[in-house]
Amino acid sequence: MSALACNRILCAALALVASAVFSPMARAQAVTLSGMLGNKALLVVDGGEPKSVAPGESFKGVRVISTQGDTAVLEVAGQRQSLRVGDSPVSVGKPINTATSRRIVLSADAQGHFFSQGLVNSRPVQFLVDTGATTIGMSSSDADRIGLPYKQGSSVQVSTANGVVPGWRVRLSSVRLSDVEVHDIEAIVTPIAMPFVLLGNSYLTRFQMTRNNDQLVLEKRY
Repeated sequence: MSALACNRILCAALALVASAVFSPMARAQAVTLSGMLGNKALLVVDGGEPKSVAPGESFKGVRVISTQGDTAVLEVAGQRQSLRVGDSPVSVGKPINTATSRRIVLSADAQGHFFSQGLVNSRPVQFLVDTGATTIGMSSSDADRIGLPYKQGSSVQVSTANGVVPGWRVRLSSVRLSDVEVHDIEAIVTPIAMPFVLLGNSYLTRFQMTRNNDQLVLEKRY
């Protein structure tokens, strides 16, 4: 076999290796188990929209092996991971990339509201953008779930549609949406039950906000 032929074979082999290394299936994936629907796991992969996945089915390369109670066994690229509802995102294959982006793009739902999956102190939450809220607002049940010691914060009185209720003023060490993370954010915790965390102005003022039809673009300022 000639040297030229050998070089061509070597180049082809290197190309195949490079393709495997940089293919989407080879990259690390951040996976969160946000809930259970019967025997189906409600998965959030790489910060995208939640998807219900039954045992034996796959979503974005994540295969659900089994579910039981609030726990699911997942498989990605041959690696298995047991994950419980409310756990921090896990990364299969490589460490989760650090949040270095400065731009968030959110799409409105049919009612014009902007919802997003995100992380508070590295724990998964569901956000609702609320430009009328002074700070980030969350229920005490959400605060308990993510392990926030809110009762160590300062006591405040919070005006709501149902009157004045007691609350606690706290500082969140980190808030992350998509690949954008900010630190040391003020929040208010109240005993009022809410299905989401209000993303108020203590967070939003750190961004330049632009509304374009059904999209809201947040550009990080500091």
